Amino acid sequence: MTTTAAPITLDDIRDAAARIGGVAHRTPVLRSRTLDALVGAEVFLKCENFQRMGAFKFRGAYNAASRLTPEQLARGIAAYSSGNHAQAVALVARELGTTAVIVMPEDAPRAKRAATEGYGAEIVPYDRYSGDRVAIAEAVAAERGLTLIPPYEHPHIMAGQGTAALELLEETGELGALVVPVGGGGLMAGSATAAKGLHPGIRMIGVEPEAGDDTKRSLEAGRRIAVPVPRTIADGQAIEIPGELTFSVNRRLVDAMALVTDEEIRTAMRFAFERLKIVLEPSGATPLAALLAGRVGGLPRRLGLILSGGNVDAERFARLCGTSD
Repeated sequence: MTTTAAPITLDDIRDAAARIGGVAHRTPVLRSRTLDALVGAEVFLKCENFQRMGAFKFRGAYNAASRLTPEQLARGIAAYSSGNHAQAVALVARELGTTAVIVMPEDAPRAKRAATEGYGAEIVPYDRYSGDRVAIAEAVAAERGLTLIPPYEHPHIMAGQGTAALELLEETGELGALVVPVGGGGLMAGSATAAKGLHPGIRMIGVEPEAGDDTKRSLEAGRRIAVPVPRTIADGQAIEIPGELTFSVNRRLVDAMALVTDEEIRTAMRFAFERLKIVLEPSGATPLAALLAGRVGGLPRRLGLILSGGNVDAERFARLCGTSD
């Protein structure tokens, strides 16, 4: 009888935490009496919108890139991303004294592209509805001799992302559930590995936009299922199919999936701004949206949410949340 080892372990996440310590921010955990009263539970919000470059992606990118050899760093790194991983790799490249080339969709949010270029990266644009970003990035990396750092399909990326959940649980102690946004699945894979490694009874609940329910369908089918490229305001979760590595973890550790509409995401963004005094991008607000909309059943007495990012410019934020008095 043969068994397949898990791509990452709790020890890998602890190792990543040591590696990124002092470089990544240890982001705050916020509480809200108003939110607690609305949902009837104690809610702990891990605010990755306060992470460097504005999202959790910095954790995995630094954990992966900092392990490259001097020769690899000298040649440069490449990535593909709709925005947050792009910014993370660009910033990490600058921190490590190397260069980055990013394959990015033409319709990526303007602020995310501007920030990526601001960190010094070169952008290679493509049409997300007709182009294959992985193939384009692999071709660019091969042609230029760059090391490709994918947004989620890598053990070091997943382990780095899991440090957010590790920090949360170190601060809060045992929780009954952890609600996490799911795109490619790296944040969930790392979070679930950390959370279940520390507290095996915790429920892991993923959240996707209704238009991009590839992980929910895949978990129900027991295999990876592709959907059409999602058209949703949650651009960070506009993924067609779960990652192979990430799904191998999530199919074992995720207990439930919740879906939210774009309007529910907007409501959560407004709530976060008005009541919590924080700015969330659409993808970062989906766990809060699921909670406020009653999409998470059987709430435990204490639960955590990972608010994954806050990279949205003022114009888009006002447009999404409404500007009328």
